[in-house]
Amino acid sequence: MDPTRFETHPDRYRHWKLTVDGAIARLVMQVDGDHPHRPGYELKLNSYDLSVDIELADAITRLRFEHPEVKACVVTADLDRVVCSGANIYMLGQSSHSFKVNFCKYTNETRLYLEDASAHSGLGFLAACQGTTAGGGYELALACDEILLVDDGNSAVSFPETPLLAVLPGTGGLTRLVDKRRVRRDRADVFCTVAEGIKGKRARDWGLVDALVPRSKWAAEVQARAQALAAAQPALPRGPAVRLPPLEPSISPTALRYRHVTVAIDAAARTAQLTIAGPDGPPPADLAAAGADLWDLRAFRELDDALLHLRFDYPEIGVIVLRTSGDRAHVLAHDAALDRDGTGFGREVRLLQRRVLKRLDNTARSIFAVADRADSCFAGILLETALAADRLYMLVDGDEQVALATSPANAGQNPTASGLSRLEARFYGEPGRVEQVLARGAEGPIAGEEAERLGLATIALDDIDFADELRIAIEERASLSPDALTGMEASLRWVGPETLETKIFGRLSAWQNWIFTRANATGEHGALTLYGRPERPSFHFTRT
Repeated sequence: MDPTRFETHPDRYRHWKLTVDGAIARLVMQVDGDHPHRPGYELKLNSYDLSVDIELADAITRLRFEHPEVKACVVTADLDRVVCSGANIYMLGQSSHSFKVNFCKYTNETRLYLEDASAHSGLGFLAACQGTTAGGGYELALACDEILLVDDGNSAVSFPETPLLAVLPGTGGLTRLVDKRRVRRDRADVFCTVAEGIKGKRARDWGLVDALVPRSKWAAEVQARAQALAAAQPALPRGPAVRLPPLEPSISPTALRYRHVTVAIDAAARTAQLTIAGPDGPPPADLAAAGADLWDLRAFRELDDALLHLRFDYPEIGVIVLRTSGDRAHVLAHDAALDRDGTGFGREVRLLQRRVLKRLDNTARSIFAVADRADSCFAGILLETALAADRLYMLVDGDEQVALATSPANAGQNPTASGLSRLEARFYGEPGRVEQVLARGAEGPIAGEEAERLGLATIALDDIDFADELRIAIEERASLSPDALTGMEASLRWVGPETLETKIFGRLSAWQNWIFTRANATGEHGALTLYGRPERPSFHFTRT
């Protein structure tokens, strides 16, 4: 097995150049066409694949932790008259169905992380489109706070996926167009069906870009806009800066091993046992002094990396059995210290935990949380992982050592994509139950039978029935259709109000899954299959 590398560093970037000058950073896209994620295609015209987006995600995270002084980032390209031509079509054409969908999901998560930095970290983004910006490239621009387009009579923005490929603009593009930028839907309809896109005054007047800039004034205007964006950022605590060293996991076909996270793979049973170890002691007096080794940061970086490996490298794993181990008191002490920390570093750790929990929510695997040992520590921030799971099984033991515990991390710090906390989502029909659970949690650990009565545990059983009940549940789950489960889980996990984020991933889970398997796109004579060939696609014109 050749595992995907989700970690990188600016010194090893092949497709982006990151520079920092005081309060302003520049992320310049300069895709190396000869170094795709996999051999078999060339990344022409700044088209991108997973390797390009891995570097982008890394750059955004490093700006937040390693360069807290940065208040504005210019996202642009170093290619004549083309910023980005979108996702590489030949890569999509030769990829498996699961890879295509996970690729779309990862790119959208990265764009949401960029928007999260703008919303919570005082880091604004300016898309400087000095040339045509198409498909996923324009989706990246839409994720930025402002979009500038060069006014040269030629450069355009476009979503050519529907007319050229018989697919959708990553689904995130459509949603950001009408929900975020408030483009009129009739104009959006025209825009998304014109392969060559829209340029100049019409692009500005329709709200597709914020401003047009003559090429002669381009550099000065981009700099002035970036400075204005930096000056407009709120007065937030920033830093101290903390370097993010590599995690260096041990990866094999049967296991992923990190310092705090382990994953055991059972390919035959199509299951993975994922265990998160809690901190081995109380928090340090100075959280930032611990740097990237701080458990709160390190453990969740590891969990994030493990989830990505499960998505891309172990596609046939259907059920994740989630356990925790350690001392509940240490987890609660870390949560309390992080909650009190008023530094920019503390804020960024909390926000990273929030993003990783959303990645867990958004992982298309059945997730069963299991508390069946005395050292189980689903407490505080780790209780959030159990609340993110589809079910929580708890052992009822005589001395009540197997128990749950709450902390400030469960009281709204970690909202789901719908904007609700996981407790609010769990008790959507009984909103008063949230305060009841938090009040009870403040008194001490909550053991199995009480956890079931309070609605925290799905099923609580004694040791006579527990092992068999859990085994049967896992085996039954693994035997069901993964397609049906993906749709079911995505529908159930995002309880409550619809948001831009739930729309994006709900449509990825259903519409994009469906469209990528239709003959019109990926069949023998489909548009995506035949892209770049002389043959024209042959469509089935039955509407469903």
